[in-house]
Amino acid sequence: MRLAGKIAFVSGAGSGFGAAIARLFAAEGAKVVLAERDAAAGERVAGEIGAAALAVQTDVADAASVAAALDRTKAVFGGLDILVNNAGIAQKPMAVHAIDEAEIDRIFAINIKGLYHTLKHGLPLLEARGGGAIVNIASNAGMRPRPGMAWYNASKAAVINLTYTMAAELARKKIRVNAIAPSMAETPMKDFIIGGDAKADAAVLRTIPLGRYAQAEDIARAALYLASEEAAFVTGAILPVDGGISVQTGPELFEHAH
Repeated sequence: MRLAGKIAFVSGAGSGFGAAIARLFAAEGAKVVLAERDAAAGERVAGEIGAAALAVQTDVADAASVAAALDRTKAVFGGLDILVNNAGIAQKPMAVHAIDEAEIDRIFAINIKGLYHTLKHGLPLLEARGGGAIVNIASNAGMRPRPGMAWYNASKAAVINLTYTMAAELARKKIRVNAIAPSMAETPMKDFIIGGDAKADAAVLRTIPLGRYAQAEDIARAALYLASEEAAFVTGAILPVDGGISVQTGPELFEHAH
């Protein structure tokens, strides 16, 4: 198994990408901490996985909550080898000036400052094990910004830039840092962004050369690679898992936003 003997901490593991990553990591031999704000969702996924999983209610925007979750990780499993920063929120499509300031603050608190909290409290555990791997979940939106999603785009662009910097700084500690940049996926976030808007749904699909939405399992398989020894010489990489959307030209998603 590709992660035998490893201990992983996955934020936002109660649904979507995080749940798929937790399931696959456990199937590949890792012990997995599911750090999830929705306690019931985290417990449900952990119950599906079994003894290799531990659900811990965690709000990545809150430093004390993250510190407690990583303390629990060490107490129960003995340390940390893999940190997956998956927890994130999006925004409803709207003009750049129309969003409420409080919503901007919340997006940045989770999508960006959450990485600060997990790194600050997770780094000592990774160092104690002689190094490890960090996988950040960014977005194609951070590489190819879409009209109507300005503040989400900006937060994910920051994740990409932070990934580069973290990789450069942490290499001497034998900690590899990479990111995945997914396109729109069949997850609860897609439902939040698009809802029942058939026009927006069709617009998204037109931008994806492979003609389908990403599945959570697509992202989980990429995370497995980056977390495993198969990627032992890979750090500072941004891996698009987007069906080719990053090289597509044509109508822009949410161009109707105003």
